[in-house]
Amino acid sequence: MRCATIRRKTKETDIALALNIDGKGKSTITTSIGFLTHMLESFAKHGLFDIRLRVKGDVDIDQHHTIEDTGIALGQAFGKALGSKKGINRAGYFIFPMDEALAIVAVDIGGRPYLKFNGTFKRRFCGGLDTDVLEDFFYGFSIGLGANIAIQIRYGRSDHHKIEAVFKAFAKAMKAACSTDKRAVKELPSTKGLI
Repeated sequence: MRCATIRRKTKETDIALALNIDGKGKSTITTSIGFLTHMLESFAKHGLFDIRLRVKGDVDIDQHHTIEDTGIALGQAFGKALGSKKGINRAGYFIFPMDEALAIVAVDIGGRPYLKFNGTFKRRFCGGLDTDVLEDFFYGFSIGLGANIAIQIRYGRSDHHKIEAVFKAFAKAMKAACSTDKRAVKELPSTKGLI
């Protein structure tokens, strides 16, 4: 089983995380931002990842540290659980419709962190989540894992639906990228011979 635990403790955040990539979508997640918790539960469910996560952060100052550090820790957990990355598909994408909203997410676990986030929100806060720093979660994840992540919100009326479409598409894209191909179990998915 591809599992990992991460403990990230700084002066700004304290994060404890256990991940099973080959899970059943079960999660126990506690953050001080209810909507972030909800989105991470959706990520676990739709990616079939088992996640135990406890996040404490200085949200009395701002949500930035908490959101970005959560992304970093989760990305690190995926990197650790994937190990050598032999046999993985490496790349995945998904187009997810959430009622009137549509999000497209593509992921390449190629060792080169990069994020392109293309989307706008009508309100600064959605369910208590600061949409201004939402992009920082995915930036942190890309750094933690060493992945290229492209996110595009094509359209939508509800900010809630747009954000939820992104997290669900991200889950499905990560599931595809992390899945293995038995024809190449001992092979790295790279012509360079390393990721």
